[in-house]
Amino acid sequence: MDVKLDPSRDDLPLMANTSHILVKHYVLDLDVDFESQIIEGTIVLFFESGNRFKKRSSSTEVACLSESNEACKFRMPEPCQIPVTNTKTFSSKIGYNDFVICGKGEKDTSGKDGNHDNQEQASGISSSKYCCDTGNHGSEEFLLVLDCCDISVLKVEEVDVAAVPGIEKFTRSPKLRNQIVHELVALPADRWREQLDYYALCSQAPGCGELLFDTDTWSLQIRKTGAQTATDFPHAIRIRYRTKPQGRSVTWTSDQSGRPCVYTVGSPINNRALFPCQEPPVAMSTWQATVRAAASLVVLMSGENSAEPTQLREGYSSWHYYVTMPMPASTFTIAVGSWTEMKPEICSSNDLATERSFSPSEADFRYVGVCGHMEYPCRFQNASATTQKIIPHRVFAPACLKRVCQETLLPLIPPCLSAAHSVLGTHPFSRLDVLIVPANFSSLGMASPHIVFLSQSTLTGMSQLCGTRLCHEIAHAWFGLAIGARDWTEEWLSEGFATHLEDVFWAKAQQLAPHEAREQQKLRACLRWHRLQDEVQNSPEEMQVLRPNKEKTGHVSDSGSSVIRHGLNPEKVFMQVHYLKGYFLLQFLAKTLGEDTYFSFLRKFVHTFHGQLILSQDFLQMLLENIPEEKRLELSVGNIFRDWLESSGIPQPLQRERQALAECGLAQQVSAEVAKWVRVNRRPRKRKRKDREEVFEKVRHRWCELIVKHKYTKAYRDVERFLQEDQAMGIYLYGELMLSEDPRQQHLARRCFELSREQMDRSSAAVVAEMLF
Repeated sequence: MDVKLDPSRDDLPLMANTSHILVKHYVLDLDVDFESQIIEGTIVLFFESGNRFKKRSSSTEVACLSESNEACKFRMPEPCQIPVTNTKTFSSKIGYNDFVICGKGEKDTSGKDGNHDNQEQASGISSSKYCCDTGNHGSEEFLLVLDCCDISVLKVEEVDVAAVPGIEKFTRSPKLRNQIVHELVALPADRWREQLDYYALCSQAPGCGELLFDTDTWSLQIRKTGAQTATDFPHAIRIRYRTKPQGRSVTWTSDQSGRPCVYTVGSPINNRALFPCQEPPVAMSTWQATVRAAASLVVLMSGENSAEPTQLREGYSSWHYYVTMPMPASTFTIAVGSWTEMKPEICSSNDLATERSFSPSEADFRYVGVCGHMEYPCRFQNASATTQKIIPHRVFAPACLKRVCQETLLPLIPPCLSAAHSVLGTHPFSRLDVLIVPANFSSLGMASPHIVFLSQSTLTGMSQLCGTRLCHEIAHAWFGLAIGARDWTEEWLSEGFATHLEDVFWAKAQQLAPHEAREQQKLRACLRWHRLQDEVQNSPEEMQVLRPNKEKTGHVSDSGSSVIRHGLNPEKVFMQVHYLKGYFLLQFLAKTLGEDTYFSFLRKFVHTFHGQLILSQDFLQMLLENIPEEKRLELSVGNIFRDWLESSGIPQPLQRERQALAECGLAQQVSAEVAKWVRVNRRPRKRKRKDREEVFEKVRHRWCELIVKHKYTKAYRDVERFLQEDQAMGIYLYGELMLSEDPRQQHLARRCFELSREQMDRSSAAVVAEMLF
């Protein structure tokens, strides 16, 4: 059932039929095996169907596009007969008697395990053929479609939740399995612990019948014989599966100490190669996960609890995490490796008092206005949580980075968290882990619920880069996670806000005087202005538009499936237009309203829309409603769409504003300082190797750019080291090396790429390869 995609384009399909049925909760039970580079286990999905989940999280009505019903071929599942090939295989404490434990040991690269996987096509495999329809009309059977890629699915079955002891305590219909699931997912927020416990018990219940399933390139399709509607379809199913070493959702690599690790990389395909799921953002769900790995490893994950390992037999440990705030499955994150927790040498008693964690069970719910989201244990309704300036936090990294983490990163987290709270109010999440990820991470940072990944590149030099990047990722807790874009093409709703807020948070974290903060922000605006000019000159016009779907933004097919334009384009990962144009739009709006009025509104907006998905018009309409008539001028949602969101290039209001501005004072100082050092460096003088190493450590990227620009061959080793150790920033340096048209520099670029390409993520490798060859 492949989506009809234009092979010449690079769009990403979201296949799940979320208009018919929604996942409300996932229970993952997984084993991580580094020898075979496979994650294997089960996932149990709990569903809700019908119109019960139709509550709008946005004020804007969505028109649905018509989609013709397609027929697809289907077959019975083949029996799962997999020999145990390695005695090191281990299972969860509560096993599934009717499951075969699958062997590990060899690296699974072929996927030919006698079961269905995403490389197989429906035609020519089985003589069993069925006409399938994802809807519930006609006499055909209902088809559940999940987003799935690079996964071997071994077995799918209905779960007999009615067999769970004690299930009759909270259900009126203990023999009706779908009714049990309905009542379980509908439990009120103050019974969240009981709900999680019963989810876990249900996930361990026996199966009560295998389900038909099939896969294609982008999806897993499941049906039950005789179930003609989503209401009839089982509302609790278990999928046994294994990932593939080449799967694009995670990367298997080594950390800075040379030890093996695996982590989610923020792939363009999100998590569909880690577990079958519903990818569209409207499918907001909760989850809990048990992950087993070697006892020497640490498992970090998106979770409200700071998990501690449970020791198992044979040198393995088990880790358990859970989330009670519904979020898209794409926000799920995991990292398994030999991470060391970095603790400050001196712990302040004041910090301990401020950082006390408040779990949902302690919630003193005090309603300060009614939340607009679906029910969950919300921190905005927890009187203690609303005043918590600094949430509990931990820092993890390879042991070799201990000193630099203690000196650079650890001291920054409390003031950055406190600054964010002073601007936006209640922290949406109860705790934060920060992980320094391996050198092959292609970005400077990535935020997920309860965990932030930072590149080691942020640790070099002074605190500016680390502080601003940390503030950027902290801002995503509000914009990007607690408030998400309903249409993924509107990335500016996440990245534009985070870029704008990082300046505000960082100025407060540094405790700058108002005039110092303004000068610093003007300088950063000047730098971003030049970067935006470069971006629009060197990128396709159609990828410069912040709202490319225009009036069709937020529209999906009748089934709920959709396509993300350019979602698979490797160059898109490195484009900053959504960051920069979004930043300048918000700066323009803040200037129009006045900063006090703007940030007062922003807190009101956060309180209104946290826990929900939005479109651009939701933000703009509420903003304009809060602007006094005399300040609106010619502002309207339509004008902002036209000038800022639906046009390529640099917005006209921004062009006019930048032309009218003189260079800020800090920029003038920088220009004068550069001129001074140009004069100084014209004088012949000897420089010790130690001096050059100190310069390299403090300003690695700028230093390498100067080496390339001036063909300073004596320092080419510094460039080679940078390209291998700082892949988050190195991709731009490859471009500089190739544009120089210097044979020696081009040879350097190609040699470094050959040394690093196996460790690079796919998007980075594809972009660099296009530059070099």
